[in-house]
Amino acid sequence: MKFDNSAIVPAQRVNEIQEYYFSKKLKEVAQLNAQGADIISLGIGGPDRMPHNEVIDTMCEETRREGNHSYQPYVGIPQLRQAFAQWYNRWYGVQLDANTEIQPLIGSKEGILHVSMAFLNPGDGVLVPNPGYPTYTSVSRLVQAEIFTYDLTEENGWMPDFDALEKLPLDRIKLMWINYPHMPTGTPATVKLFEKIVDFGRRHNIVIAHDNPYSFILNDKPMSLLQIDGAKDIAIEMNSMSKSHNMAGWRVGMLASNPTFINWILKVKSNIDSGQFRPLMLAAVRGLEAGKEWYDTLNQVYRSRRAVAEQIMEALGCTFDPSQRGMFLWGRIPDSVASSEVLADKVLYDARVFITPGFIFGSNGDRYIRISLCATEENMQRALQRINQMNNNN
Repeated sequence: MKFDNSAIVPAQRVNEIQEYYFSKKLKEVAQLNAQGADIISLGIGGPDRMPHNEVIDTMCEETRREGNHSYQPYVGIPQLRQAFAQWYNRWYGVQLDANTEIQPLIGSKEGILHVSMAFLNPGDGVLVPNPGYPTYTSVSRLVQAEIFTYDLTEENGWMPDFDALEKLPLDRIKLMWINYPHMPTGTPATVKLFEKIVDFGRRHNIVIAHDNPYSFILNDKPMSLLQIDGAKDIAIEMNSMSKSHNMAGWRVGMLASNPTFINWILKVKSNIDSGQFRPLMLAAVRGLEAGKEWYDTLNQVYRSRRAVAEQIMEALGCTFDPSQRGMFLWGRIPDSVASSEVLADKVLYDARVFITPGFIFGSNGDRYIRISLCATEENMQRALQRINQMNNNN
């Protein structure tokens, strides 16, 4: 007899979120490709380049060692924590205690959940940027926090309006998400911005969570929020090897803060996962030891791709700020186009190129599109040709 499971319903939190946009859209792209469409993807920020050779060699060598396949410490191996501490000191000028102020993560996306669970009770307020990374919103809903979006607009340089923030019920807000260089707009950080954010958090006892995975991409001066005096008292900074070291699928990230915050987050994390693979962590150490030539070579590739992305934006009639940082290009769509989704779908179906509509990052992104630089220059040139052909056919 067939069982009728219609009486079984998911937890309410499942109804509070939707399937991730890229999860749904990539299924459609896969279906189109199965029909022979040959879609060129300029949508997702997944690096297509290889990690450093020493990273791969170390991974292979350590995988063959007996004893490297057991459970590992929840706090990561000492070598990895020390490598992250040295990386922060070398590139950001930030001193961190490797034993008490660093927590390795299985990717910073997972860290968003750990931080939210450690600091937010149901009903607590959380500040989320609009536009911003959708996971800040979805995870806040999963932990049943009350979301207060704060506007980022082109007119205000994609930076918070602190006068508007001061008018919110700040006594109910416990956590604020920020992200500079900003995704999706590419806005770089400034010392003045970071100083104002740290001051805001300290005055109102709001924990500042800074998501910082893009600081090495097309950016000559990587910055950390923890460079600001007093930041460590109130802030948590997450970082990742996904973008800076071409290790997105490896899931290696970290967060840094004061020992008290680290301990609270560890309480959550240690009940969710069982640590990372030891050879992977040892390989990550090699990646963190890379010199300036690694980042220079990486950025040379992105710089060439960025030039093509700018041509694509112009072909679509979009305008953009050339000072953007990171591995995307953010552009404003023409006034004659109804919405970012309309333009993105037109490009997908008529030119067979997948770009990201800005509405998925929040209502303030609806008049914008985003182009990823994570495609070969050859494929980006092909995408440009297809879009030009689309224009000629219209």
